[in-house]
Amino acid sequence: MTRHTKAYIALVFICIVWGTTYLAIRVGVMHYPAFLFAGARQTVAGIILMSGALMVNRKTDLSLKNLLQQMLVGFLMLTLGNGCVSWGEKYIPSGIAALLCSMMPIFAVLFNLMSSKKDRFNATIGAGLVLGICGVGLIFRHNIADMSNPAYLGGMCAVLFATSSWAMGSIVNKKQTDPVNSFLNSGMQLFFGGLFMLVLSPVIDDYHGFQIWNKDALLAMVYLIIFGSVLAYAAYMYTLSELPIGIATLYAYINPLIAVITGYLFLKEDLNIYTAMAFATIAVSVYLVNKGYRKQHKEALKLAAIKTVEAFPESAP
Repeated sequence: MTRHTKAYIALVFICIVWGTTYLAIRVGVMHYPAFLFAGARQTVAGIILMSGALMVNRKTDLSLKNLLQQMLVGFLMLTLGNGCVSWGEKYIPSGIAALLCSMMPIFAVLFNLMSSKKDRFNATIGAGLVLGICGVGLIFRHNIADMSNPAYLGGMCAVLFATSSWAMGSIVNKKQTDPVNSFLNSGMQLFFGGLFMLVLSPVIDDYHGFQIWNKDALLAMVYLIIFGSVLAYAAYMYTLSELPIGIATLYAYINPLIAVITGYLFLKEDLNIYTAMAFATIAVSVYLVNKGYRKQHKEALKLAAIKTVEAFPESAP
């Protein structure tokens, strides 16, 4: 089995597991403070993953540069990304949160365009962005009555902010080349990201009604630690290292569908025509943005090759 095949298998696993985590997060934050819940989950998962990584591969890179890199990625993807999603799900349904998070590849492409001098905006990307905005508009349209509730609106904004932070963290992590121990790095990201959330929890969280021994919340915590964090996060980092970011982030097509269905089945969350339209619109928008990005990226490579031949004609075949 080739490395690419393994990466695609890991991607399928991510699609399924992360689609169900929105439900588990929603169950957890109904009983636990959001940043405390997410922070405890990621810190424990980070310790488990780091221990497992060291058992398999004793090589480590504990240089200050690498530690700061993993802290930054952990802060962007976990503290801001996962933490704000968890906080947002206290106030909005898990399916809505998943639909908003499905725009992550769009943010990733936009950040790549802004940070790269070679990449250029084109009509296909523009059409995808317009559709993405329409998809979010459909979500707001159906929930317009809830917009008068500051907590509900704040939850939506928090999830959108989390989505952009996760995209930025994915790009920062992607730019790290030849890691000594990629799974150890993933564990450190989980650990540091969770630790930052625990530090922020007393400032952000409301501890009123905290039910520490709630059975449902504890089961959700265990599921999220083992499947959502340790296994799926390690799989995501592996996928990110083996496949282009446009492919590695395709899980965003599948996650919201699974999240909406599980939210409807287990939490009786609303499922209607607007939800279906929003899902379809955002899915098409993500496809168009990725297609436009790949198209202009190929054109940029082709142009660079032509310039190289013009500069060094003796290198042409």
